[in-house]
Amino acid sequence: MLQVNIVGIGPGNPELLTFAARQAIAKSNILIGDKRMLAAFADENKKTYGTIKTAEIVELAKKAQDTDEIAVLVSGDVGFFSLAKTISGKLPDCNCTRYCGISSLVYFTSKLEMSWDDAKIVSMHGREQNLVSAVAHNKKVFSLTGGDNSPQVLCQKLCDHGLGEVKVYVGENLSYPEEKITCATAEEISKLEFPSLSVMLIINEKASAFEYAVHGLADELFMRSKVPMTKQEVRSVSMSKLQPKATDLIYDIGAGTGSCSIELALLANKGKVWAFERNPVAVELLGKNKELFAVDNLEIVAGEALENIQKMPAPDCVFVGGSGGDLCDMLDVIYSKNSKCRVVINAITIETLGEVVAYYGAHKDYELEVVNVFVARNKKLGSYNLMMAQNPVYVMTALKKED
Repeated sequence: MLQVNIVGIGPGNPELLTFAARQAIAKSNILIGDKRMLAAFADENKKTYGTIKTAEIVELAKKAQDTDEIAVLVSGDVGFFSLAKTISGKLPDCNCTRYCGISSLVYFTSKLEMSWDDAKIVSMHGREQNLVSAVAHNKKVFSLTGGDNSPQVLCQKLCDHGLGEVKVYVGENLSYPEEKITCATAEEISKLEFPSLSVMLIINEKASAFEYAVHGLADELFMRSKVPMTKQEVRSVSMSKLQPKATDLIYDIGAGTGSCSIELALLANKGKVWAFERNPVAVELLGKNKELFAVDNLEIVAGEALENIQKMPAPDCVFVGGSGGDLCDMLDVIYSKNSKCRVVINAITIETLGEVVAYYGAHKDYELEVVNVFVARNKKLGSYNLMMAQNPVYVMTALKKED
């Protein structure tokens, strides 16, 4: 059986290789990896292939002889956002052995003479993670960067969400002679230039440890105006019916002030929320609430929802707070993208209720549940409390029958 050694080479400098990793490379007659990595270990007795594409590595392994031994060189450590995870599962007919290396996190924090066991770890290298939220709620955040997410771009995002004063350490070309470490505020870093493949350690001494563990946040937490807002009690019922998962892609149609958009973004913190709103005043308020709650996984889409949702990825669930008269057409578009999409529609008029009931009456694959929510809140009148009724709201939930 072909032996494949998946070797973590650390930050890149050969002097930082573990002894076991060095031995694994030495006994391998085929080396695969990024050209920069290969340069330090190639010799005339070894075949080298400059690629980090999984499909190409699999093909090279298939063409190798059982007498060959392959070393696949991966940067950093084999267990830290590593190509090793993908490769191992794609080489079922090979004996794969992993050799650990020094990760960029370990190397960088040692250079800064800091601990890393208390750091929140994220990767913005080819991934969509909520860095803004991580920085807002953690005193120490480590992040890989890469591609379009360079340190300056990421720091500009922090500035856009009111986090321009946090301290940021940027490490570039770690372990190489041209290694450089820069320390400045996020605002200062946003004005500088760095290689996209860098790392950052962000220190926020004013981080709020508060985690939003429930839905139905108090109305007073949101910035308000005359723009309509789904109130706390109705919002809580609606979120319960929608049941968003942490990784879901979600539409909030007719987002208003954004109270539901914010809650959905907090619940789907590994996913993404698109808030569709055509009222310019509401769009501006949405932006302010997005900044207030530091939800970078919320994207505000201004304009007519029916036109805009056609360009978006397929949603896992959809909340409709207002449709502008296009409800049935929007539902057709949503179900054409994902027939199993979970949908919750709020309405205060009998006409909208009738429209929804008629639509799902014609779509027999879906089960429609209608809940009429009545809420009354107390109002002080001298030494007495008078219960003041709020508008009753129809909360309508549609699920595909097989689900």
